[in-house]
Amino acid sequence: MQGLPTIILVGPMGAGKSTIGRLLAAELKREFFDSDHEIEARCGANIAWIFDVEGERGFRDRETLMLRELAGREAIVLATGGGAVLREDNRQALRERGTVVYLATSVEQQIRRTARDRNRPLLRQGNPEQVLRDLFAKRDPLYRATADLTVRTDRRGPKAVVNEIIRRTKRLSDPLDLKA
Repeated sequence: MQGLPTIILVGPMGAGKSTIGRLLAAELKREFFDSDHEIEARCGANIAWIFDVEGERGFRDRETLMLRELAGREAIVLATGGGAVLREDNRQALRERGTVVYLATSVEQQIRRTARDRNRPLLRQGNPEQVLRDLFAKRDPLYRATADLTVRTDRRGPKAVVNEIIRRTKRLSDPLDLKA
């Protein structure tokens, strides 16, 4: 499946970007990168610490640099952080360098998937459900505007989502391939 372009996963926290990204990369026999994990590795600190020390703007500056670097690689699978689409420069870089897949999920599903995760700085800012609803209202239009494909992850196993991404990405890459 070498003919497929770089695949970039966007979506909210708890959508399954990292899990699906790893499975997708394994299926396609490609390298997998998670921009948040790469930032943590480079800084030697977790995202929550970076937010505490540098604020959200400092983190977003680091994220922009990391996205430029990673999106410039050939034929990879890249999972981005939930806020990667907030900056127009990021949205443009992602669109130019690969097929962007929006992993869409409900706020209810996000709550279930992130309930016990203490490494989500934005969820420490009040009522987590309201924070997720506010983030969804602000970011969903940006995810949709950036993405080439939207794939729902609610009530679906990761393998089913991976298979749909591969099938639909093939169709985008070669619309005349009737098997895709």
